[in-house]
Amino acid sequence: MTSPTFDGRSRSEAFEDSQDIGINDSPNPTISEVVRQRYGRRDVLKGLLAGSAAGIALGSGLPLAASAAAQNSPRASTGGFTFTEISHGVDGRHHVAPGYDADILIRWGDPVTSDAPAFNVRAQSAAAQAKQFGYNNDFIGYMPLPLGSRNSDRGLLFVNHEYTSEEVMFPGIGRQDSKDKLFKDMTRPLVEIEMAAHGASIIEVQKNADGKWSLVGGSPYARRIDALSSVCEITGPAAGHARLKTKADPSGRRVIGMLNNCAGGLTPWGTVLTAEENFHGYFGGKLEAGHPEERNHKRYEVPGNWYNWGQYYDRFDVAKEPNEANRFGWMVEVDPYDPRSVPKKRTALGRFKHEGAAVVLNSDGRVVLYSGDDERFEYVYKFVTAKRFNPNDRRANLNLLDEGTLYVARYNADGSADWLPLVHGQGPLTAANGFNSQADILIETRRAADLLGATKMDRPEDIEAHPANGRVYVMLTNNTRRKADQVDAANPRASNEWGQVVEMQVSNGDHAGAKCQWTLLLQAGNPADPRVAGKFHPATSKNGWFACPDNAAIDPQGRLWITTDQGEAWEKASGTADGVWAVETEGPNRGLSKMFFRVPVGAEMCGPCFTPDGKTLFVAVQHPATDGGEKFTKSGKGSTFEDPATRWPDFLPDMPPRPSVVVITKTDGGLIGS
Repeated sequence: MTSPTFDGRSRSEAFEDSQDIGINDSPNPTISEVVRQRYGRRDVLKGLLAGSAAGIALGSGLPLAASAAAQNSPRASTGGFTFTEISHGVDGRHHVAPGYDADILIRWGDPVTSDAPAFNVRAQSAAAQAKQFGYNNDFIGYMPLPLGSRNSDRGLLFVNHEYTSEEVMFPGIGRQDSKDKLFKDMTRPLVEIEMAAHGASIIEVQKNADGKWSLVGGSPYARRIDALSSVCEITGPAAGHARLKTKADPSGRRVIGMLNNCAGGLTPWGTVLTAEENFHGYFGGKLEAGHPEERNHKRYEVPGNWYNWGQYYDRFDVAKEPNEANRFGWMVEVDPYDPRSVPKKRTALGRFKHEGAAVVLNSDGRVVLYSGDDERFEYVYKFVTAKRFNPNDRRANLNLLDEGTLYVARYNADGSADWLPLVHGQGPLTAANGFNSQADILIETRRAADLLGATKMDRPEDIEAHPANGRVYVMLTNNTRRKADQVDAANPRASNEWGQVVEMQVSNGDHAGAKCQWTLLLQAGNPADPRVAGKFHPATSKNGWFACPDNAAIDPQGRLWITTDQGEAWEKASGTADGVWAVETEGPNRGLSKMFFRVPVGAEMCGPCFTPDGKTLFVAVQHPATDGGEKFTKSGKGSTFEDPATRWPDFLPDMPPRPSVVVITKTDGGLIGS
């Protein structure tokens, strides 16, 4: 077995470091260069980005606060946040603002299907895990029951399971992806448990008379999608292409499982979009020199050698099945209302390390989807459907995402942005550059975007689009590899440990247009530290600022909520655990942020999701104990099953930390944030 790339790291730390590599060697401008050209260092330091009573001007010169659409739309922001914020800190428990309850809804190993056995951490099996809640919950989507309603008291939750951490899952195992281990303790049964713990869970939930939420037992909708046995269909322009065909699937149209599903989104027709992110880490082996896929695999860092699945399954060994990696890295569409439906990998949306799926119904009836490629120096994309949404025919909408145009963003120093189409035969996207069809462009989306001159970003993660005012928020988590000569307007800091939020604005509700305007909503990091140059509203408290924005949500009142992922560097980036912050986006308090929720040590905050009435917030606590928890273990080393930094949420002697979904409600039953 080839040595893993990151010796001695936990799985979460390994993925985090991978995203910090930044393998994009194209000469394209970086967003930091664009920011510097647009604002200049002096303007940034003077506080241009901090917000003011006049708002922050777009390239057009109009203050955002004066947007008529934002002020008049019934779903524009309807007021500030009045909750009492909590303090920065870190310990083994979670914390929420006073006047709120934060209850555990479901944990890794809890039953999902009606025939699932009770969780027994000392007698795990793949068969049991395939019926139980998976590991490392990330994206959460709430879908009311019945379909088409706005019911906020009963619905379905779709929850992603991104990856597994064997050192805290299995007794006596410890970290396996290191030179001294080389997965020697990972047996086939353990590998199959890992595979079964990936994918997604669909559960039915209800709000009870006492205001508390619970799972609905025996729900006909309940099911698991996993990486061990669940069949997915490949659709769109790349389906059936020779580069997607394998020995097990000569059709190139059916693949087992989803991998590393991170953030996602919901469609207007009631389906879920779940993003395959760091798929490269699951592949091992070594591709022979000169293989036709060599350049493609290198651009995606395949193989990552972080799991030993290829030891037991040939499809994860690139030497034995070089095309299998091309079958991952897609956006997957799932119909949660039809338990018999097959998940579909929509190739028209491109192949990269997808993070997020912000879906907008455009002014002309077409559907627009925004997504980021979560790695340093990668790009922001959008997809525009060819056909229009039909509100009266759900079946007609179910394949909308198979036809349309994929675009990549170029941010300009004048505050404008260009959307560059990734279309075969246009510009450099021709056979002369190795693109013989649209399928080739979609399989090698990164390289196609390189050739178009897209702007290299500071790790674009989740993207959220406001449904009423034409604004789109891009979470740029960080980029410690950016050098001083690489800064630009939208990525203004070198060695950027803290990230920023880019706000895009479309005109007249036209998200399908070839151009938009952009500005910075905020620069994350401590505003009181000149070295950091964080930029929030001046009234932001010492607890209100944050580092490393990751996921986001817009509540039914039109207000922005941001969650963070600092990785193992949380102590250096902010000194506080990750959590949820409420951020003002309009008027005199634009850029004002308040801390609402905090995760236990070693965890990141994922999946913020509101019910339609705004009275419930679901969040996902991922990988508790595993990121930078050495000061909280007895050994002073990284967490293991026997010695974790925290045993959240059970706090039982023989129970390890368990990733969990938390449901937050106000004790008086009111709106979240009020």
